[in-house]
Amino acid sequence: MENKICFCDTGLLFENCCGLYLQKNQKAPAALALMRSRYSAYASHNADYLIETTYISERKYYSKTEILRWAQENKWQKLEILSFTENTVEFKAYFLDSDQKPQIHYEFSTFKFENGAWFYVDGKFE
Repeated sequence: MENKICFCDTGLLFENCCGLYLQKNQKAPAALALMRSRYSAYASHNADYLIETTYISERKYYSKTEILRWAQENKWQKLEILSFTENTVEFKAYFLDSDQKPQIHYEFSTFKFENGAWFYVDGKFE
């Protein structure tokens, strides 16, 4: 992924953006950074990161196999941040589904800071 623009649409190189978190060199410093890195994890098929950054009590609702299947079936196009606060992020993720049809995933996500790290808790979808 060296010298590749980050999936999350900041315009930064992956290694200087979400790569810092996905490659476990650093923890995301804010909910927005965690959300961006989770989008990049879908785009790069990193299901382990998605499970690890989900709040512990919520992990039972997610299957690593299903996350990976969904991530690989889709071609991730772009991320649009609509709004954010300290612990919420509203966004749209654009992708092509397995039939190459354009799709938009809308979500209003909630995050929690605990033990020095941010975690995804849940999201409201449209």
